[in-house]
Amino acid sequence: MEQSSPKIAVQYVGDVVLVVPTDEKLLEEPDIQALEDSILPLVEDGTGVELVISFENVKFLSSAVLGLLIRLSKKVYENQGKMHLCCIDQKIYEIFKITRLDKVFEIYDSRDEAVSSF
Repeated sequence: MEQSSPKIAVQYVGDVVLVVPTDEKLLEEPDIQALEDSILPLVEDGTGVELVISFENVKFLSSAVLGLLIRLSKKVYENQGKMHLCCIDQKIYEIFKITRLDKVFEIYDSRDEAVSSF
């Protein structure tokens, strides 16, 4: 089953919810808010959600996206779920390393690795 909005594509791979932001740039507040509004119901929908966010299309992101990821992660863990990230551009990954978020999030090179890690 697949759902789409202008900002994200959502795919269910078994029990795993795979979210793929479709924009190359996640910089503007309205785009980030739309992303949050799209993902939050998936996280709050039930207990124990297994969520993968794939950044395969994203080349640029603002620090507000990092804050969003932290908020989403907290919400997922509050509901006894898990959240993994994957397919992060090397330049963006450097930001994760500098901010030490690479130690906070489980980050995988591919969708398949992230999905099968649950």
